[in-house]
Amino acid sequence: MVDTSKSSKEDATTATSRAEVIEAVKDNYIRTVDEIAKVQPQYLQSISNLQLDYIQTTKNVIQTAFSVQKQVASNVNIPATPYADLFVKQANEITNNTIRAVGINNQLTINALDAARENLKIYNRSIDAVTDFGTNVAKAWTAFYTQSQQQFTR
Repeated sequence: MVDTSKSSKEDATTATSRAEVIEAVKDNYIRTVDEIAKVQPQYLQSISNLQLDYIQTTKNVIQTAFSVQKQVASNVNIPATPYADLFVKQANEITNNTIRAVGINNQLTINALDAARENLKIYNRSIDAVTDFGTNVAKAWTAFYTQSQQQFTR
């Protein structure tokens, strides 16, 4: 008869060591992700502040450029053309169409981001289901293997 008590103790110690290593690696990954998550709001705020500064700078450049043009135009006596009203009307239409296009683009972008977020939720649920399946397969295989080993050691 074979003494399996020493072998069983070594197997249990090895399995415990493996489980501890896996748990430590998992904890380290989670800690890393948590640290990244801590600074994410700061990044978002910095990006938002940068965007607001760009917008303000762009508005300032536009105001300054047109202020200079307006001063030059007021000092030069150029007769009004019959096309001035038509030009203003067309410029307003182009601007309105551009604003509508930007609004549509913004809504499409928000919808795409919401869909991506929903896909991440679905992916997360899928990973949970696959993990459960894998765990059940491992348990079934372990039970089968254990029963087979017990039959041979009798």
